[in-house]
Amino acid sequence: MTLEEGRRVRLAEDLGIGEAVGGEPMAVVGFLSLAAGTEGTVERVDGELPQSTEVREYQRLKALFEDYGHTMPVASRERLEEQVAALEPEWTAYQERGNRVTVRVRLDNGFVLDGAHQDILTPL
Repeated sequence: MTLEEGRRVRLAEDLGIGEAVGGEPMAVVGFLSLAAGTEGTVERVDGELPQSTEVREYQRLKALFEDYGHTMPVASRERLEEQVAALEPEWTAYQERGNRVTVRVRLDNGFVLDGAHQDILTPL
């Protein structure tokens, strides 16, 4: 899904937000819950979410294998192939998800949701 400024969106799931205050990390003084179905307008689209460690490692090992695999000893090449194969599911899932971004959304009830992952929003 591509989100852009001005696009109307809806929360796809309930969203709970708690705030700790008073210097005690586990002392929550309140809890706000935004219901699924709450609508709003995208005000800003931020950059892409960073890739996971596994995706970055897959890219690194795959490039190493493609560039130098033919010069490696057989045992090292086989071990590298195994490592690449073990990370393949993470890479496939990353490609299927596509680029993921965070957005700032002004909800119709007046709340502003900033830094929200696009996965919790559906376009209208």
